[in-house]
Order: sequence, then structure tokens, then C-alpha cells
Amino acid sequence: MRSPESMRSRRSGAGGGEALQVPARGRAGLRIRRGLWGPGGTGDRGGAGDRGGAGDRGGARVWMRLRRRPAFWIGCGLLVLLVLVAIVPGLFTGRDPAYCDLALSRRGPGDDAVFGYNLQGCDVYARTIYGARASVLVGVFATAAVVVIGGLIGTAAGYAGGRLDSVLSRLTDVFFGIPLLLGALVALVAFPSDESTPGWQTTAKVVLALGILGWTTVARIARAAAIQVRHIDYVVVAQAMGGGHLQVIRRHVLPSVLPPVLAWSTMAVGGFIAVEATLSFIGIGLQPPVISWGVEISEAQAYLRQSPHMLIVPSAALSLTVFAFMTLGETLRAALDPRTPHLNDHVK
Repeated sequence: MRSPESMRSRRSGAGGGEALQVPARGRAGLRIRRGLWGPGGTGDRGGAGDRGGAGDRGGARVWMRLRRRPAFWIGCGLLVLLVLVAIVPGLFTGRDPAYCDLALSRRGPGDDAVFGYNLQGCDVYARTIYGARASVLVGVFATAAVVVIGGLIGTAAGYAGGRLDSVLSRLTDVFFGIPLLLGALVALVAFPSDESTPGWQTTAKVVLALGILGWTTVARIARAAAIQVRHIDYVVVAQAMGGGHLQVIRRHVLPSVLPPVLAWSTMAVGGFIAVEATLSFIGIGLQPPVISWGVEISEAQAYLRQSPHMLIVPSAALSLTVFAFMTLGETLRAALDPRTPHLNDHVK
């Protein structure tokens, strides 16, 4: 008869069997080999003696899928360009976006300004380049807020189950029933900003409104992943070994929750940038003197027929940015999802 120290429990997955070990007495921790996707994934897995581990092979498999997708490289290229524009806009234009000359108001493209001037006589190209920073900051920080809020609520609900799951799920349903754009509009109208409000306060209000109202989708994603993993054998063994809930969540639940959440987050950045532009367009988001694409589009929409260049340039920048985030996020989601046949067929 085997001793308790050598007891093994085996689980079969889509990628083959996986050995789960209860370590010998005196050894700290529970050593478990998991694929990149955690339980239920189709990444290659190996036993405890496999050199490199299943996670390394799972990561290599995902990279193999990604590098075969032209959309991945297109999205990465656009995002690298966007990051450079947001961090060091001076590399792309030598003009001061705040310098305006009313004598040049609405003047079209020319040798001195390749994309013309706006209503105040400011260089449209310079305003578009410098406007990337505020728009991207709102998208990134709003996404970070919803990932933290929704990730904590969804993971806690899925892992705990029972009454806590019911309460948190009903709370999620309540917030899910509030349209994001309408809810943010009401919140920002209740706490208005004007041109005298510091730019960081206006940006913080927009981020806070989007973060409080936009976390429901990521909560549902995290909850579904946590429910899938909480009854898996290695999680049960970890609990039986006396591991605390926080330790079990950190070591065994989060590795399964993070991949789908991160893939969704990439797409969410583009979505929040578009929402910020919409709020600024209707006059309740970011306000001048903050430079953002939404503010520029809002000021230009009244002159679409007479001076289309004022609207086309920031609109094109906004569209390319949202396209880049959506493309990259969808590609990551497909590469991490073992149920995507058109990707799996490329990797045998």
C-alpha cells in the first residue's frame, strides 16, 4: 500500500494526463504543473519531471499561434506607434499645440500646416498628436479600474459560491442593467467640469465614472473562470493541505482567471477611448484646455462642410487607435481560447 506521502491523483485533460502530487512531509507548498490556460485548457502539459514545465510549452504554443496572424502584427505595430505618440509627442511634431493664431482660423492644408488649422487657428496635426495622451490615459486607467473591481468581485463570487456568489451576482446584474454611456453621462452631469477645472480633475472624473459603471463584463468573465477551476482536483488538494483561501486563489485560481481577463482588457482600452471621445463630443467629458481627440471632434463637427480637415484628422486617429486595440485583443482572445478551430488547425 502506498504511503500518504506518495499519494498521487491523476486528472486527464484535453492535452493529456496531468500528475498532481501531494508533496512529502517536510516539503513546503504544493507543487503543481499547470498549462498556460489553467484547468480545462488545451495547452501541452507534462508531469513533474518534465524539463521546462507545461507553462513554458503552453506559452510557446500561444506565441506560435500569434505570430502566424497578420492581425497580431498590425495591432502591435499600431500600438507601438500610439505609445510613442502619447509618451513623446515632440518626436512627431515640433509645433506647440497651444499656439493659435486667429488669422489662420479654419485655413486648409498647406505647406506650413499639412493638415490645416482649427477654429482657433491651432495646428490640427499638432493638436491630434498631443491629444493622444489624454485619450489613451483615460482608456488605460479606466480599464485598470474595471479589471481591479470586476476581477475581485468575479473571482470572489466564483471561488466562494453559495450565498456570497448570489449576492455578488445580483449586484453585478444591477450594474449591468445601467447603460455605460448613459450612466457616465448622468454621473458627469451631476459633478460637472468647466474650463476652470484642472485637467487632471476632469480626467479623474471621467475615469472614475467609467470604472464604477464598466466592471460588470470582466466580473462575469472572472466568475466563470473561477467556477470552472474551484472544483478541480489540485485546488481541492491545496485546500485539504491547509492552504488559506487567499493563497489558493493566488497560486491556483488567478492563473486561470487572468488570461481571458487580459484578452478582454486589451479590447476594453479601445472601447473606453471611444466612450471618452463620445462624452467629450457631447460636451460633458474632457473639457478645454485639455487636448483630446473627443474635444477636437466636438469643436470641428459644426464646420464639417466648410472645413472637413478639422474633423477628419482626429477622427482618423481615434478610429485607428480603437481598431488597433480591438484587433490585438481579439487576436489574443482567439490564441488563448482552445475552442478556436481556425487557429488550432495551424498548430499540430
